[in-house]
Amino acid sequence: MYTPAPAPAQAACARLRQAGHSAYLAGGAVRDRLLGRPVFDLDIATSATPDEVVLLFPDARLVGASFGVVLVQQGGEEIQIATFRSDHSYIDHRHPGSISFEKDPRQDVLRRDFTINGLLEDPLTGEILDFVGGRADLDAHIIRAIGDPQARFAEDALRMLRAVRLAARLGFTIESATLKAIQTTAYSIDSISAERIRDEISLIITSEATRQGFVWLRISGLLPLILPEVSAMEGVVQPPGFHPEGDVWTHTLLALDQLANPSIELALAVLLHDVAKPRTFTQTDRIRFDGHAELGASMAREILTRLRYPNSVIDSAVSLIANHMRFMEVDRMGQAAFKRLLRLPRFDDQLELLRIDTLASNRPLTTYELVRRRMEETPPESVHPPRLLGGDNLLAMGFAPGRAMGEILHAVEEAQLEGELQTRQDAERFVRTRFGVKPPSTA
Repeated sequence: MYTPAPAPAQAACARLRQAGHSAYLAGGAVRDRLLGRPVFDLDIATSATPDEVVLLFPDARLVGASFGVVLVQQGGEEIQIATFRSDHSYIDHRHPGSISFEKDPRQDVLRRDFTINGLLEDPLTGEILDFVGGRADLDAHIIRAIGDPQARFAEDALRMLRAVRLAARLGFTIESATLKAIQTTAYSIDSISAERIRDEISLIITSEATRQGFVWLRISGLLPLILPEVSAMEGVVQPPGFHPEGDVWTHTLLALDQLANPSIELALAVLLHDVAKPRTFTQTDRIRFDGHAELGASMAREILTRLRYPNSVIDSAVSLIANHMRFMEVDRMGQAAFKRLLRLPRFDDQLELLRIDTLASNRPLTTYELVRRRMEETPPESVHPPRLLGGDNLLAMGFAPGRAMGEILHAVEEAQLEGELQTRQDAERFVRTRFGVKPPSTA
Protein backbone atom coordinates (compact mmCIF):
# COMPACT_ATOMS: atom_id res chain seq x y z
CA MET A 1 0.00 0.00 0.00
CA TYR A 2 1.44 3.36 -1.05
CA THR A 3 2.15 5.82 1.76
CA PRO A 4 2.12 9.45 0.58
CA ALA A 5 5.41 11.32 0.88
CA PRO A 6 5.72 13.83 3.75
CA ALA A 7 3.70 16.97 3.08
CA PRO A 8 6.75 19.31 3.21
CA ALA A 9 8.42 17.32 0.41
CA GLN A 10 5.25 17.38 -1.65
CA ALA A 11 4.89 21.15 -1.19
CA ALA A 12 8.52 21.88 -2.09
CA CYS A 13 8.41 19.73 -5.22
CA ALA A 14 5.08 21.25 -6.25
CA ARG A 15 6.52 24.76 -6.04
CA LEU A 16 9.56 23.76 -8.12
CA ARG A 17 7.38 22.11 -10.75
CA GLN A 18 5.02 25.04 -10.96
CA ALA A 19 8.06 27.09 -11.94
CA GLY A 20 8.88 24.64 -14.74
CA HIS A 21 11.54 22.53 -13.02
CA SER A 22 11.63 18.80 -12.40
CA ALA A 23 11.98 17.74 -8.77
CA TYR A 24 12.12 14.42 -6.91
CA LEU A 25 12.57 13.08 -3.42
CA ALA A 26 16.04 11.53 -3.44
CA GLY A 27 18.55 9.35 -1.62
CA GLY A 28 18.07 7.85 1.82
CA ALA A 29 14.54 9.18 2.19
CA VAL A 30 13.36 7.12 -0.78
CA ARG A 31 15.30 4.06 0.35
CA ASP A 32 13.89 4.17 3.87
CA ARG A 33 10.34 4.86 2.69
CA LEU A 34 10.46 1.80 0.45
CA LEU A 35 11.80 -0.27 3.34
CA GLY A 36 9.08 1.01 5.67
CA ARG A 37 11.66 2.63 7.94
CA PRO A 38 11.38 6.06 9.58
CA VAL A 39 12.55 8.98 7.45
CA PHE A 40 14.54 11.68 9.21
CA ASP A 41 16.09 13.72 6.39
CA LEU A 42 14.26 15.04 3.36
CA ASP A 43 16.44 15.59 0.29
CA ILE A 44 15.13 16.83 -3.04
CA ALA A 45 16.99 16.67 -6.34
CA THR A 46 15.93 19.20 -8.97
CA SER A 47 16.81 20.62 -12.37
CA ALA A 48 16.57 24.14 -10.87
CA THR A 49 19.87 25.93 -10.31
CA PRO A 50 20.70 27.24 -6.83
CA ASP A 51 19.82 30.79 -7.92
CA GLU A 52 16.45 29.61 -9.18
CA VAL A 53 15.79 27.74 -5.95
CA VAL A 54 16.60 30.83 -3.89
CA LEU A 55 14.15 32.91 -5.94
CA LEU A 56 11.37 30.40 -5.24
CA PHE A 57 12.07 30.03 -1.51
CA PRO A 58 12.73 33.40 0.14
CA ASP A 59 13.99 31.81 3.37
CA ALA A 60 16.50 29.63 1.49
CA ARG A 61 20.10 29.32 2.71
CA LEU A 62 22.97 28.45 0.40
CA VAL A 63 25.06 25.86 2.24
CA GLY A 64 26.98 24.47 -0.71
CA ALA A 65 26.52 26.84 -3.58
CA SER A 66 29.40 25.39 -5.58
CA PHE A 67 27.73 21.95 -5.33
CA GLY A 68 24.21 23.27 -5.88
CA VAL A 69 22.93 22.68 -2.33
CA VAL A 70 20.28 24.90 -0.71
CA LEU A 71 18.43 24.52 2.60
CA VAL A 72 14.80 25.63 2.80
CA GLN A 73 12.12 25.55 5.50
CA GLN A 74 8.85 23.97 4.44
CA GLY A 75 5.98 23.11 6.75
CA GLY A 76 8.24 23.23 9.79
CA GLU A 77 10.76 20.86 8.22
CA GLU A 78 14.23 21.63 6.91
CA ILE A 79 14.68 20.29 3.39
CA GLN A 80 17.90 20.06 1.42
CA ILE A 81 17.41 20.87 -2.25
CA ALA A 82 20.27 20.01 -4.59
CA THR A 83 20.61 20.69 -8.28
CA PHE A 84 21.10 17.68 -10.58
CA ARG A 85 24.82 17.46 -11.24
CA SER A 86 27.63 15.32 -12.52
CA ASP A 87 31.03 15.26 -10.78
CA HIS A 88 34.46 15.23 -12.41
CA SER A 89 38.11 14.68 -11.54
CA TYR A 90 38.18 13.74 -7.87
CA ILE A 91 41.64 14.55 -6.57
CA ASP A 92 41.48 14.24 -2.75
CA HIS A 93 39.26 11.17 -2.18
CA ARG A 94 36.47 13.52 -1.16
CA HIS A 95 35.75 16.54 -3.39
CA PRO A 96 35.23 16.61 -7.16
CA GLY A 97 37.65 18.91 -8.92
CA SER A 98 34.72 20.26 -10.94
CA ILE A 99 30.99 19.71 -11.35
CA SER A 100 28.42 20.32 -14.05
CA PHE A 101 24.80 21.17 -13.35
CA GLU A 102 22.49 18.86 -15.27
CA LYS A 103 18.89 18.76 -16.46
CA ASP A 104 18.75 14.96 -16.73
CA PRO A 105 18.08 13.21 -13.38
CA ARG A 106 19.88 10.11 -14.62
CA GLN A 107 23.19 11.99 -14.68
CA ASP A 108 22.65 13.00 -11.07
CA VAL A 109 21.99 9.41 -10.00
CA LEU A 110 25.11 8.07 -11.72
CA ARG A 111 27.43 10.15 -9.51
CA ARG A 112 25.89 8.79 -6.27
CA ASP A 113 27.37 6.04 -4.09
CA PHE A 114 25.12 2.96 -3.88
CA THR A 115 22.22 1.72 -5.98
CA ILE A 116 19.80 1.75 -3.04
CA ASN A 117 20.64 5.45 -2.57
CA GLY A 118 20.16 6.19 -6.27
CA LEU A 119 16.37 5.97 -6.33
CA LEU A 120 14.21 9.02 -7.05
CA GLU A 121 10.55 9.34 -6.06
CA ASP A 122 7.86 11.61 -7.39
CA PRO A 123 6.35 12.68 -4.05
CA LEU A 124 3.11 13.71 -5.75
CA THR A 125 2.39 10.37 -7.45
CA GLY A 126 4.70 7.82 -5.80
CA GLU A 127 6.38 6.95 -9.13
CA ILE A 128 9.93 5.62 -8.62
CA LEU A 129 12.72 6.44 -11.08
CA ASP A 130 15.31 3.68 -10.98
CA PHE A 131 18.25 4.05 -13.37
CA VAL A 132 20.68 1.73 -11.55
CA GLY A 133 18.75 -1.31 -10.31
CA GLY A 134 18.23 0.02 -6.81
CA ARG A 135 14.78 -1.55 -6.39
CA ALA A 136 16.13 -5.03 -7.12
CA ASP A 137 19.00 -4.52 -4.67
CA LEU A 138 16.59 -3.32 -2.00
CA ASP A 139 14.52 -6.44 -2.49
CA ALA A 140 17.64 -8.63 -2.41
CA HIS A 141 19.09 -6.79 0.62
CA ILE A 142 22.32 -5.90 -1.18
CA ILE A 143 24.69 -2.95 -0.91
CA ARG A 144 26.11 -2.41 -4.41
CA ALA A 145 28.17 0.51 -5.67
CA ILE A 146 26.81 2.39 -8.66
CA GLY A 147 28.97 1.64 -11.70
CA ASP A 148 32.63 0.79 -11.05
CA PRO A 149 33.08 0.34 -7.27
CA GLN A 150 36.80 1.14 -7.47
CA ALA A 151 35.93 4.46 -9.06
CA ARG A 152 33.24 5.23 -6.47
CA PHE A 153 35.66 4.64 -3.59
CA ALA A 154 38.45 6.54 -5.31
CA GLU A 155 36.08 9.52 -5.50
CA ASP A 156 35.31 9.43 -1.78
CA ALA A 157 37.06 6.87 0.39
CA LEU A 158 34.58 7.43 3.21
CA ARG A 159 32.02 5.58 1.08
CA MET A 160 33.73 2.36 2.21
CA LEU A 161 32.73 3.07 5.79
CA ARG A 162 29.25 4.07 4.67
CA ALA A 163 28.86 0.70 2.94
CA VAL A 164 29.74 -1.03 6.20
CA ARG A 165 27.36 1.16 8.19
CA LEU A 166 24.47 0.64 5.76
CA ALA A 167 25.00 -3.11 5.59
CA ALA A 168 24.92 -3.36 9.38
CA ARG A 169 22.05 -0.94 9.92
CA LEU A 170 19.81 -2.47 7.27
CA GLY A 171 20.86 -6.08 7.78
CA PHE A 172 22.06 -6.26 4.16
CA THR A 173 25.06 -7.97 2.61
CA ILE A 174 27.74 -6.20 0.57
CA GLU A 175 27.81 -7.32 -3.06
CA SER A 176 30.98 -9.27 -3.88
CA ALA A 177 32.56 -6.83 -6.36
CA THR A 178 31.81 -3.91 -4.04
CA LEU A 179 33.30 -5.75 -1.06
CA LYS A 180 36.40 -6.74 -3.04
CA ALA A 181 36.86 -3.10 -4.08
CA ILE A 182 36.72 -2.05 -0.42
CA GLN A 183 39.24 -4.70 0.57
CA THR A 184 41.69 -3.67 -2.16
CA THR A 185 41.17 0.07 -1.63
CA ALA A 186 40.94 0.07 2.18
CA TYR A 187 44.37 1.70 2.54
CA SER A 188 42.98 4.93 1.04
CA ILE A 189 40.94 5.51 4.21
CA ASP A 190 44.11 7.22 5.46
CA SER A 191 43.23 10.12 3.17
CA ILE A 192 40.04 10.82 5.14
CA SER A 193 40.06 13.23 8.07
CA ALA A 194 39.85 11.81 11.58
CA GLU A 195 36.64 13.76 12.16
CA ARG A 196 34.79 12.11 9.24
CA ILE A 197 35.99 8.65 10.30
CA ARG A 198 34.95 9.41 13.89
CA ASP A 199 31.45 10.36 12.79
CA GLU A 200 31.00 7.09 10.89
CA ILE A 201 32.33 5.06 13.83
CA SER A 202 29.91 6.87 16.14
CA LEU A 203 26.98 6.05 13.86
CA ILE A 204 28.01 2.39 13.69
CA ILE A 205 28.63 1.98 17.41
CA THR A 206 25.35 3.56 18.47
CA SER A 207 23.22 1.80 15.85
CA GLU A 208 20.88 -1.11 16.39
CA ALA A 209 23.42 -3.45 14.74
CA THR A 210 26.74 -2.50 16.33
CA ARG A 211 28.14 -6.02 16.42
CA GLN A 212 27.51 -6.62 12.74
CA GLY A 213 29.01 -3.26 11.93
CA PHE A 214 32.30 -4.31 13.50
CA VAL A 215 32.13 -7.71 11.83
CA TRP A 216 31.87 -5.90 8.48
CA LEU A 217 34.74 -3.58 9.47
CA ARG A 218 36.90 -6.65 10.00
CA ILE A 219 35.78 -8.44 6.82
CA SER A 220 36.32 -5.30 4.75
CA GLY A 221 39.89 -4.81 5.98
CA LEU A 222 39.08 -1.37 7.37
CA LEU A 223 39.30 -2.28 11.07
CA PRO A 224 43.11 -2.66 11.32
CA LEU A 225 43.52 0.65 9.51
CA ILE A 226 41.20 2.80 11.61
CA LEU A 227 41.26 0.90 14.93
CA PRO A 228 44.37 -1.31 14.94
CA GLU A 229 44.19 -1.66 18.71
CA VAL A 230 40.74 -3.27 18.40
CA SER A 231 41.87 -5.47 15.52
CA ALA A 232 44.67 -6.74 17.77
CA MET A 233 42.09 -8.35 20.08
CA GLU A 234 41.46 -11.17 17.61
CA GLY A 235 43.18 -14.39 18.62
CA VAL A 236 44.07 -13.21 22.14
CA VAL A 237 42.93 -16.17 24.22
CA GLN A 238 41.33 -15.76 27.65
CA PRO A 239 41.05 -18.10 30.64
CA PRO A 240 38.08 -20.38 29.87
CA GLY A 241 36.98 -20.38 33.50
CA PHE A 242 36.26 -16.65 33.30
CA HIS A 243 35.66 -16.29 29.57
CA PRO A 244 34.18 -19.45 28.06
CA GLU A 245 32.97 -17.38 25.10
CA GLY A 246 36.43 -17.29 23.51
CA ASP A 247 39.07 -14.71 22.65
CA VAL A 248 39.00 -10.99 23.44
CA TRP A 249 37.57 -10.12 20.02
CA THR A 250 34.67 -12.55 20.46
CA HIS A 251 34.01 -11.17 23.93
CA THR A 252 33.99 -7.62 22.59
CA LEU A 253 31.56 -8.50 19.81
CA LEU A 254 29.23 -10.15 22.32
CA ALA A 255 29.47 -7.05 24.49
CA LEU A 256 28.66 -4.75 21.57
CA ASP A 257 25.66 -6.93 20.86
CA GLN A 258 24.24 -6.06 24.29
CA LEU A 259 24.11 -2.32 23.61
CA ALA A 260 20.65 -0.77 23.36
CA ASN A 261 20.34 2.95 22.60
CA PRO A 262 23.60 3.69 24.43
CA SER A 263 25.26 7.00 25.09
CA ILE A 264 28.32 7.47 22.89
CA GLU A 265 30.45 7.34 26.04
CA LEU A 266 29.12 3.93 27.07
CA ALA A 267 29.35 2.56 23.52
CA LEU A 268 33.01 3.57 23.24
CA ALA A 269 33.76 2.15 26.69
CA VAL A 270 32.21 -1.19 25.74
CA LEU A 271 34.28 -1.26 22.56
CA LEU A 272 37.53 -0.40 24.34
CA HIS A 273 37.14 -1.80 27.87
CA ASP A 274 39.50 -4.69 27.08
CA VAL A 275 41.66 -2.90 24.53
CA ALA A 276 44.81 -3.42 26.64
CA LYS A 277 44.43 -7.18 26.99
CA PRO A 278 46.66 -7.94 23.99
CA ARG A 279 49.45 -5.90 25.62
CA THR A 280 48.98 -7.23 29.16
CA PHE A 281 48.61 -10.92 28.27
CA THR A 282 50.75 -13.24 30.42
CA GLN A 283 50.51 -16.97 31.07
CA THR A 284 52.11 -18.57 34.12
CA ASP A 285 49.83 -20.52 36.43
CA ARG A 286 46.97 -19.26 34.24
CA ILE A 287 46.27 -16.57 31.67
CA ARG A 288 46.30 -13.10 33.23
CA PHE A 289 45.77 -9.52 32.10
CA ASP A 290 47.13 -7.66 35.10
CA GLY A 291 46.60 -3.91 34.92
CA HIS A 292 44.53 -4.05 31.75
CA ALA A 293 41.93 -1.59 33.06
CA GLU A 294 44.52 1.08 33.85
CA LEU A 295 46.49 0.61 30.63
CA GLY A 296 43.22 0.34 28.71
CA ALA A 297 42.14 3.74 30.00
CA SER A 298 45.41 5.25 28.79
CA MET A 299 45.15 3.56 25.39
CA ALA A 300 41.52 4.62 25.04
CA ARG A 301 42.50 8.23 25.66
CA GLU A 302 45.09 8.00 22.87
CA ILE A 303 42.63 6.35 20.45
CA LEU A 304 39.77 8.76 21.09
CA THR A 305 42.09 11.76 20.95
CA ARG A 306 43.39 10.50 17.60
CA LEU A 307 39.79 10.34 16.36
CA ARG A 308 39.13 13.89 17.60
CA TYR A 309 36.35 13.08 20.02
CA PRO A 310 35.39 15.96 22.33
CA ASN A 311 37.29 16.05 25.62
CA SER A 312 34.10 15.52 27.60
CA VAL A 313 33.39 12.29 25.70
CA ILE A 314 36.98 11.10 26.08
CA ASP A 315 37.07 11.80 29.82
CA SER A 316 33.81 9.95 30.45
CA ALA A 317 34.70 6.91 28.34
CA VAL A 318 38.17 6.69 29.91
CA SER A 319 36.67 6.85 33.41
CA LEU A 320 34.28 4.01 32.60
CA ILE A 321 37.15 1.86 31.33
CA ALA A 322 39.51 2.70 34.20
CA ASN A 323 36.94 1.70 36.83
CA HIS A 324 35.26 -1.29 35.23
CA MET A 325 37.20 -3.87 37.28
CA ARG A 326 36.42 -2.23 40.66
CA PHE A 327 33.10 -4.05 40.85
CA MET A 328 34.89 -7.37 41.29
CA GLU A 329 35.50 -6.39 44.94
CA VAL A 330 31.92 -5.41 45.78
CA ASP A 331 31.24 -8.47 47.94
CA ARG A 332 34.21 -7.48 50.15
CA MET A 333 33.66 -3.70 50.17
CA GLY A 334 32.82 -1.86 53.35
CA GLN A 335 30.24 0.90 53.33
CA ALA A 336 32.78 3.64 52.66
CA ALA A 337 34.34 1.89 49.65
CA PHE A 338 30.92 1.08 48.23
CA LYS A 339 29.70 4.64 48.61
CA ARG A 340 32.83 5.89 46.86
CA LEU A 341 32.01 3.44 44.06
CA LEU A 342 28.54 4.97 43.80
CA ARG A 343 30.19 8.38 43.44
CA LEU A 344 31.82 7.42 40.14
CA PRO A 345 30.83 9.77 37.30
CA ARG A 346 28.12 8.43 34.96
CA PHE A 347 27.41 5.64 37.43
CA ASP A 348 24.39 4.41 35.43
CA ASP A 349 26.68 3.82 32.45
CA GLN A 350 29.30 2.27 34.74
CA LEU A 351 26.72 -0.20 36.06
CA GLU A 352 25.49 -0.95 32.54
CA LEU A 353 29.08 -1.67 31.46
CA LEU A 354 29.28 -4.21 34.31
CA ARG A 355 26.05 -5.87 33.14
CA ILE A 356 27.18 -6.01 29.52
CA ASP A 357 30.68 -7.25 30.39
CA THR A 358 29.21 -10.01 32.56
CA LEU A 359 26.70 -11.19 29.95
CA ALA A 360 29.38 -11.15 27.25
CA SER A 361 31.42 -13.49 29.48
CA ASN A 362 28.53 -15.96 29.76
CA ARG A 363 28.46 -15.52 33.54
CA PRO A 364 25.49 -15.01 35.87
CA LEU A 365 24.71 -11.45 36.92
CA THR A 366 25.57 -12.16 40.54
CA THR A 367 27.81 -9.13 41.08
CA TYR A 368 25.50 -6.83 39.13
CA GLU A 369 22.53 -7.91 41.24
CA LEU A 370 24.56 -7.50 44.44
CA VAL A 371 25.39 -3.93 43.46
CA ARG A 372 21.72 -3.22 42.79
CA ARG A 373 20.71 -4.67 46.18
CA ARG A 374 23.34 -2.67 48.04
CA MET A 375 22.29 0.47 46.17
CA GLU A 376 18.70 -0.05 47.35
CA GLU A 377 19.95 -0.44 50.92
CA THR A 378 22.09 2.72 50.76
CA PRO A 379 20.22 5.98 51.38
CA PRO A 380 21.16 8.44 48.62
CA GLU A 381 21.90 11.20 51.16
CA SER A 382 24.53 8.98 52.78
CA VAL A 383 26.58 8.79 49.58
CA HIS A 384 27.40 12.51 49.64
CA PRO A 385 26.90 13.49 53.30
CA PRO A 386 27.69 17.02 54.51
CA ARG A 387 31.29 17.44 55.63
CA LEU A 388 31.73 17.15 59.39
CA LEU A 389 35.16 18.79 59.70
CA GLY A 390 37.32 21.04 57.57
CA GLY A 391 40.82 22.45 57.72
CA ASP A 392 39.76 25.38 59.89
CA ASN A 393 38.37 22.98 62.47
CA LEU A 394 41.64 21.06 62.60
CA LEU A 395 43.63 24.29 62.99
CA ALA A 396 41.39 25.26 65.90
CA MET A 397 42.09 21.85 67.43
CA GLY A 398 45.82 22.55 67.34
CA PHE A 399 46.91 20.78 64.15
CA ALA A 400 49.55 22.40 61.97
CA PRO A 401 48.92 22.78 58.22
CA GLY A 402 50.45 20.05 56.06
CA ARG A 403 49.93 16.67 54.48
CA ALA A 404 48.88 15.12 57.76
CA MET A 405 45.83 17.37 57.82
CA GLY A 406 44.60 15.89 54.53
CA GLU A 407 45.11 12.37 55.87
CA ILE A 408 43.09 13.22 58.98
CA LEU A 409 40.21 14.67 56.96
CA HIS A 410 40.21 11.58 54.73
CA ALA A 411 40.04 9.33 57.79
CA VAL A 412 37.11 11.35 59.12
CA GLU A 413 35.26 11.04 55.83
CA GLU A 414 35.89 7.29 55.71
CA ALA A 415 34.50 6.85 59.20
CA GLN A 416 31.52 9.03 58.29
CA LEU A 417 30.81 6.96 55.17
CA GLU A 418 31.06 3.79 57.25
CA GLY A 419 28.27 5.22 59.43
CA GLU A 420 30.49 5.58 62.51
CA LEU A 421 30.23 9.38 62.76
CA GLN A 422 27.05 11.44 62.67
CA THR A 423 27.94 14.84 64.12
CA ARG A 424 30.80 17.30 64.32
CA GLN A 425 31.28 16.33 67.95
CA ASP A 426 31.61 12.68 66.92
CA ALA A 427 34.25 13.68 64.40
CA GLU A 428 36.25 15.75 66.90
CA ARG A 429 36.27 12.89 69.42
CA PHE A 430 37.35 10.52 66.61
CA VAL A 431 40.27 12.79 65.70
CA ARG A 432 41.43 13.29 69.29
CA THR A 433 41.25 9.57 69.97
CA ARG A 434 42.95 8.42 66.80
CA PHE A 435 45.50 11.18 66.26
CA GLY A 436 46.43 11.98 69.85
CA VAL A 437 45.28 15.58 70.15
CA LYS A 438 43.80 16.27 73.57
CA PRO A 439 41.09 18.78 74.41
CA PRO A 440 42.43 22.18 75.48
CA SER A 441 42.94 22.55 79.21
CA THR A 442 40.08 24.19 81.16
CA ALA A 443 42.31 25.00 84.18
